[in-house]
Amino acid sequence: MLQRMNKIQVIGPKTDLSSVVDVLYHTGTLHLEDVSKSIAPGDTILKKIDVSKASEISGLLVRMGGLLLSLPKVPDEPEKQKRFFDEVRKATPDELTTLSTATLGGLEETVKDLSGRKADLVFTLSTLAKYEDIIGKIQPLENQLPVLEGFEVTVILIQREFREVVDVIRNIFVDITHNQFELISADVDQATIAVVAVFNKKYSEQVHSFLFSQNVNEIRLPPEYMGKPFREILTSIAERRKKALDEMKGIDEKLGQLSAEWYQQLTVLRRILEDRNEEIRVFSKFGQTDYTFVIIGWIPRKFLNRTKEALEKTFGKRVLVHELEVAQDKMNEAPTFYDNPWFVKPFEFLMGLIGTSSYKEIDPSPIMFIFFPIFFGLMVGDIAYGIIILAIALFIKRRYQKELWLQHLMNILVMCSIPTIIFGYLYGEFFGNFGEMMGWIEPVEFLGITWNRIDAMIPFLILAISIGVFHVFLGLSLGIINAITERSKKHVCEKCGMILAITGLIVVLVSVAGMISEVFTSIGVVMLLIAFPLIIYGGGFFGAFEVMSTVGNILSYARIMAIGMASVVLALVANELGGSMDVLLVGILIAAMLHILNIALAMFSPFLHSLRLHLVEFDSKFYKGGGRIYTPFKKEGEG
Repeated sequence: MLQRMNKIQVIGPKTDLSSVVDVLYHTGTLHLEDVSKSIAPGDTILKKIDVSKASEISGLLVRMGGLLLSLPKVPDEPEKQKRFFDEVRKATPDELTTLSTATLGGLEETVKDLSGRKADLVFTLSTLAKYEDIIGKIQPLENQLPVLEGFEVTVILIQREFREVVDVIRNIFVDITHNQFELISADVDQATIAVVAVFNKKYSEQVHSFLFSQNVNEIRLPPEYMGKPFREILTSIAERRKKALDEMKGIDEKLGQLSAEWYQQLTVLRRILEDRNEEIRVFSKFGQTDYTFVIIGWIPRKFLNRTKEALEKTFGKRVLVHELEVAQDKMNEAPTFYDNPWFVKPFEFLMGLIGTSSYKEIDPSPIMFIFFPIFFGLMVGDIAYGIIILAIALFIKRRYQKELWLQHLMNILVMCSIPTIIFGYLYGEFFGNFGEMMGWIEPVEFLGITWNRIDAMIPFLILAISIGVFHVFLGLSLGIINAITERSKKHVCEKCGMILAITGLIVVLVSVAGMISEVFTSIGVVMLLIAFPLIIYGGGFFGAFEVMSTVGNILSYARIMAIGMASVVLALVANELGGSMDVLLVGILIAAMLHILNIALAMFSPFLHSLRLHLVEFDSKFYKGGGRIYTPFKKEGEG
């Protein structure tokens, strides 16, 4: 449910500002407000706080992150990290930046040089591998190449489907080199043709310009490989690769030694710098005088004493916390703090998808926790389906533990599976009528009705509509409570008139149908006559049309019966069709496939329709939203 909020002001000497912010950050209870909004133009007493220090810490964070990425990761040593954390945590921003700069110092330059050299070696190895692959492909052509002084060799790789390009290249080479060239081509694999061109060096620039303009894959061997036999080149490549690998191994050993020595300290420093950066980021919201600072924010009443005690423990009476008086009409500016138990949190997540309650509104999440699973269970209502949905939800919860949104959805399905099993017992359904056919279970007789959904279609429809009446009336009642809280007489009259009008309509209809005495017809009409002036006073003439909309909302609950009937009919079809097969295995397979389809539909369709009944039919009677969620100043991910 929504918690009471207090607006507070924290005041203390400017010299303690960073330490106060650190305490508030780790206490994690204060929703900060921007003090600058209360600074009048030309005010020389209260001024915004300069945050120039933030850029320096951000720069150190970038450097620290780059350094940690370059160093090999080693296992965390919690005890060593805690000792260093306790030493550094209380440092001022100036002390922290000085320590971080000194730590980075020569270490950063050393790691940068080693990493740069390692990157060069990786590139060298990649290049050597490319040359080795190409030379390995064209080596069979070596015996066909002439050995001539003053001639250059280049290799062109062409896809086989473009082999006609070889003739084009040959014709151009005739013009460029005045026929002073040799062109040899051969298939090197199923997809590639290698063309080795030998030409006079004085035409080198023109040849390469032509090949570049044609966007062909030209491989130019380095100068040290020119004129050497391909076998000798391959040997040279192997030697260079071994040398590069040995050097890389040495670099990795040096980086490993540096990581073992500095990794724990760097990890702690980065964590503290991230905290300080987050803290300084909000400094622009604070105000200051020549000697003091001012922090304003909202805090849940239940956390107020804890926050006061944390500040007093560290600063004694130097830092004061004042509770500010807030006018009732300004309380809507307070952030909304949901403090629901764990089992309501998934429904709080669903409500968060459409918006946040305003501070004075009733939180619909606990009510959704009660009714959502009931609606789902009424629609699905099958013991076997409930057990399977429960198993699937638990499996997904375990498989995707880090996906918070998926955890919320699966928790809802877990809760929905319980009423599904209970109503399945009431309906006597286990894979539709399979359990009844096997003599395992039968529909329960309750209120004089045997709740077989096929036979009890009309009672089931009446039950669904009755639930709709109760649910919508509950929403209207909550709307009255919200209107009283907001001191809105018109809205109170409108909601009361709506309840009276719907009640009058029901009384008239039931009386006309002969289910109760005709005397009640007059009573219903009187209710309507009283209701409409109240509705028109509260919502104008358009409010009168809202009565029919509300009637439509109530009738919409008939979907509980309709979706449930669709589910049980598909289950019956699965059993009948499977049982009509002459081959047992075929029948089992067909029935299983249809039941799997039905279970998949049961996990989505009833879920969405239950959600609609809450968001459209129910919440619209009292819920406006538009609030701000309570976001305390704290480390991300901490509770």
